[in-house]
Amino acid sequence: MDMIVNFFRQGGIFLYPIALVWIIGLVIAIERLIYLTREGFGNKAFWADLKPLFEAGNYRQAIAMANTSETALAQVMKYGLSRVTSARRRDDVEKAMEESLVEIIPRLERRTHLLSALANIGMLMGLLGTIVGLIHAFAAVATANPAEKASLLAASISVAMNNTALGLICAITLLLAHMFLETQTTNIVDSLEVASMKFLNSLSERRPDVDSPAASPPAAPRAAGQGARA
Repeated sequence: MDMIVNFFRQGGIFLYPIALVWIIGLVIAIERLIYLTREGFGNKAFWADLKPLFEAGNYRQAIAMANTSETALAQVMKYGLSRVTSARRRDDVEKAMEESLVEIIPRLERRTHLLSALANIGMLMGLLGTIVGLIHAFAAVATANPAEKASLLAASISVAMNNTALGLICAITLLLAHMFLETQTTNIVDSLEVASMKFLNSLSERRPDVDSPAASPPAAPRAAGQGARA
């Protein structure tokens, strides 16, 4: 704790906004991590319960289960299952599920992009604090007594290096959090698309698509020929 206090005491005023940016980024990263982790486990549990139902053709019970769940996969399946009884083609069910993905993906990606912006802001603020510290160092050396130049230069350089260090720590941690959360989001979206495809394939096996090429109807019998010419 003493080291942290001395770090901020020697780093100048720019350390405080950098620390604020870092804390905001960490709060966003933790909130997103909890949300995505909960969604991932919830989707897996829901899929394990739902898959046997639509494989058996029990769509009513599947719809009831989807209505009671708040997971992302439940919303996708709710859109698809609601169109099973009314849609005439597989494409209609598929479009309904794609529509649900358009609504879900922004919810999964919400606030994650802010981490990269906060990382850049923290790094630039650290660079600004470094430049200001160096300016103060050269200004102090130019007007100080020769006996005090070394101590003043060391103190000013310490301010500059502390700003650089905290800016880099902020940027590195938030960029790593951003990459990890992006990977988690991509995995969840991929799992939703795989589950949708499995559902559509299972639906096609149980009910063939009416748009598929059907056998052509038999030709109408020709009219009976006229009697032989006399």
